Amino acid sequence: MNPNTPQRTAVSPPAVHAEQTGFVFAAAAFAALGGLLFGYDTGVISGALIFIRTQFGLSTFQQELLVSIVLVGAAVGALSGGRLADVFGRRFMLVVTAVIFVTGALVCASAPSLNILVIGRLIVGLGIGFATSTVPIYISEVSPPQTRGWQVSLFQLAITIGILAAYLVDYTFSSSGSWRWMLGLAFVPGAILGLGMIRMPESPRWLAEHGHSNLARQILARIRGTEDIEAEWLEIQKTLTETQERGRFSDLLSPSLRTALLIGIGLAIFQQVTGINTVIYYAPLIVQSAGISTASGAILATAGIGLVNVIMTIVAMWLIDRVGRRPLLLIGIGGMILSLGVLGFVFRMPTGGALAWLAVVTLMVYVASFAISLGPIFWLIISEIYPLRVRGIAEGTAAGVNWASNFVVSFTFLTLIEVLGPSMTFWVYALLAVASWLFAYYLVPETKGRTLEEIEHSFRHRPAA
Repeated sequence: MNPNTPQRTAVSPPAVHAEQTGFVFAAAAFAALGGLLFGYDTGVISGALIFIRTQFGLSTFQQELLVSIVLVGAAVGALSGGRLADVFGRRFMLVVTAVIFVTGALVCASAPSLNILVIGRLIVGLGIGFATSTVPIYISEVSPPQTRGWQVSLFQLAITIGILAAYLVDYTFSSSGSWRWMLGLAFVPGAILGLGMIRMPESPRWLAEHGHSNLARQILARIRGTEDIEAEWLEIQKTLTETQERGRFSDLLSPSLRTALLIGIGLAIFQQVTGINTVIYYAPLIVQSAGISTASGAILATAGIGLVNVIMTIVAMWLIDRVGRRPLLLIGIGGMILSLGVLGFVFRMPTGGALAWLAVVTLMVYVASFAISLGPIFWLIISEIYPLRVRGIAEGTAAGVNWASNFVVSFTFLTLIEVLGPSMTFWVYALLAVASWLFAYYLVPETKGRTLEEIEHSFRHRPAA
């Protein structure tokens, strides 16, 4: 397959009714709250850490542990959550995810010691892992192919809104140093997610796979806003007939899945090793090191970076079903390479004054480039390219690798800064961004406008990597 253009298979795209119903949008929006919690719980630590490290007298290692332990829980949750979503259903796992988020928020807010706080962050991480392995699949399976791109990207938009909300909450409580309120307010969206998903339907594709055909047809007609679902239903049935067996982890190594697995894992690694979460987790510390010394000023500058993240994710959602996945991916990674290179030069100059704000602007360009490329497109691609029978396992595996890579990067960032200096550290991320551009150019296919079943057929008939 030439990755530059969509390949046609023996299966013709069905005449799926393109009418967008409020019902399917509500289902996607409630599910995307998992992304908001993901963003909030990963972003809020950046401001809270300034006050926690003072209260508990944390060393560099302890700061890295507090930030990174959430990623251990996320990796475990992602690897197990995909399999659990295949067994128990997407909707059920999202309700469980909400309960875990609420529990983690309460433990963090009431933590009397660093050890309990670390446990609370570990619980929160488990919820994040479940969310990342379930939300994109659920949204992709209820969305029509014509609008699947921007609807799955609701997940990434919700992540960016959660990060921005975390920065604003951090700023609000920065004058008092109330880090417990910063961490504990995640309770609110967690409760909304749980209550909302109780009223949402299960994925019709999951229901069909598990023998609930009548209910699956009813829900498919309801979320499409029309009874004319025969073409889409027949294609779902045909795919299920071709793959009767329940998926296993060992299936991911089969020749027909090997290329898709490589693409998912590769994007998972490159999304993290290009440095995005060092900015999310440590942005106030980066800004302070550039010369903006006050905690409130550094957090406010970070909130501006978060706002850029939200705005550019909305731009990506508008473009992703028009321009396609590949062009945005390549353009955005190119912008990341340039901004990381400039950031390295900025930190070789004397800090403070105009250079401090140049660092903030460069971080904004970097985040904007990520927001139209590796940010939303990684989650979208891994929700599209895997067959139904292993979709949960495969997506969970890619998400687990993503969180493991996130852990390595975030756990080593402060150490790299101490050993290599900020300039060289950002240049290392720039070189890794060059590698990610080459990976995307040669391996990532275009999936715009194609049904999930058609994408599955194209990989089944593609030579193994």
